[in-house]
Amino acid sequence: MRKSVSTGAATHSRMPRIAPLPDPEVVDPADLVRAYRAGGIDLVCVLGPTASGKTRYAVGLARRMAPEIPAEILSADSRQVYRGMDIGTGKDLDEYGGIPYHIIDVVPAGTQYNVWQFREDFLKAYADIRARGALPILCGGTGLYIQAVTTGYDFRTHKPLSEAGATHADPTEGLPRNTFFIGTLVDRETRIERIDRRLRERLDGGLVEEIRGLLAAGVPAQTLIGYGLEYKFVTRYVLGELTEEELYTQLSTAIHQFAKRQMTWFRGMERSGTVIHWVEV
Repeated sequence: MRKSVSTGAATHSRMPRIAPLPDPEVVDPADLVRAYRAGGIDLVCVLGPTASGKTRYAVGLARRMAPEIPAEILSADSRQVYRGMDIGTGKDLDEYGGIPYHIIDVVPAGTQYNVWQFREDFLKAYADIRARGALPILCGGTGLYIQAVTTGYDFRTHKPLSEAGATHADPTEGLPRNTFFIGTLVDRETRIERIDRRLRERLDGGLVEEIRGLLAAGVPAQTLIGYGLEYKFVTRYVLGELTEEELYTQLSTAIHQFAKRQMTWFRGMERSGTVIHWVEV
């Protein structure tokens, strides 16, 4: 029988204060379909912090578009690309139902995957979706990956494209030019409750066993630790470096801090000129 990991309440009193949430809007899927057909947009991007309901919203959006146009989802999650890392990354593939998805399970666990590989995988999937007349929906919380395929920024030179120089090929070739950004809003108290509940479910649902299996399959412990969050702290627990209580408390705190950093990144995108239409989920 699987050993249950204790999941006592975590302390969040030392967490930094979160900035006020943006005002919510209402996005009409029919308007997006019309804009896509007219060429006003060429990609919908659903972004937000962890546990904000991004995937559920993106899938629901795709289903509501279905009578007019098929839609497919491209994942922008830096860890869901790894095969065998399912529980810790929250793939929840059943949630997609019949909606096609891309850039999930593309490389084996233990390998290294970076933003340039994501860009190439995105380019292929994006072109394929468009060629079949479907509407592409990018969905995820990895801000760097999202910006790499939706903003005019040359990550090779770390300069805006206008300053990159004529010697470089256009790094935006083949990428979307007019992205409609949708952000998923959730208040702080709800997000804390969702994160803690989801962490308990993952620990009780086989996360420790998943990581033991990856270690047994030859994935180095330091590589798993390098993947961060669940894989970092549970690997350290399996190695005997953390107690059950330390595992839950430290991991819970790390996830909450990660969610705050995600929101900081997205609000930074707005300050740089990206328009994000925030919706309540």
